[in-house]
Amino acid sequence: MVAANGHAIRCEGLTRHYGDVIALQNLDLEVPFGSIFGFLGRNGAGKTTTMRLFTGLAHPTAGRAWIAGLETTNGDYRARESFGYLPQDPAFYGWMTPREYLDYVGRLFGLPDKERGTRIAEMLELVGLQDAAKRKIAGFSGGMHQRLGIAQALLHRPPVLLLDEPTSALDPAGRYEVLEMLARLKGAVTIFFSSHILADVERICDHVAVLHKGHLLLVEEREALLARYPINTARVQLDPASPPAQAFVADVQAQPWLTSLTEEGSTLRLVASDVDAAKRALLPLMVAHSLLVTRFEWVRPSLEDIFLQVSA
Repeated sequence: MVAANGHAIRCEGLTRHYGDVIALQNLDLEVPFGSIFGFLGRNGAGKTTTMRLFTGLAHPTAGRAWIAGLETTNGDYRARESFGYLPQDPAFYGWMTPREYLDYVGRLFGLPDKERGTRIAEMLELVGLQDAAKRKIAGFSGGMHQRLGIAQALLHRPPVLLLDEPTSALDPAGRYEVLEMLARLKGAVTIFFSSHILADVERICDHVAVLHKGHLLLVEEREALLARYPINTARVQLDPASPPAQAFVADVQAQPWLTSLTEEGSTLRLVASDVDAAKRALLPLMVAHSLLVTRFEWVRPSLEDIFLQVSA
């Protein structure tokens, strides 16, 4: 199904107030078909409220929203077929197996018996649960739960997939599994991916929007957004045999050109306000402290750096 306006998701003036609390204010947004759209915001920014308004689980104070050309904010029951939805904390019947659960979901959507069986097999293979199809869901890991949730959201072949914080509660292995699967879906379905984990969004999303305290701060293609920011960040990776870096860090922190410095294991990330001055000073400082360096490069700010700037 292709919307007449050419957008997988569109909303105009979407607003939700809870008494005096403004959860979302005048959201205007357009999501192109086939994109993996990252919807970023701190906890409490209004991301889940937006999802609930898109799905019709909450009613807007003002404004309207459409998914694949069908309005979802007016109670039109046909709109439920235009999207699949995975909430932040999905709940399953633990006594069921994945095959039984997907059969139950398929019946709710009115899929005929033959089509339902074929589609269940396709979904189990897509999310890598075919070998666990007869296991009880109660024994699944977090990553397996999320993959099953995506399978149920895609079962009825919707053109749009809405995911609310799908990796927030997962361990690194579970996050990797889910992100790899979403990357494979690119182009086959439009994915609206709400998250506060910026590394996940930077990894798979091609469009980014930032929501802050219920207000949309920016929306842009990811590469265009990153290209707008100058190369002002140095990454220094230390060799395991290098002397401790505490004295070097102290000296760098005293430099007038330093904006911020973070340590991530053996890697230092330095953001400079005066890149030329930093380039002149950094190498002599590393030599003076006898650091053993395996990698030293100047890079653009990460999506996390940009997010912290615009949502400060």
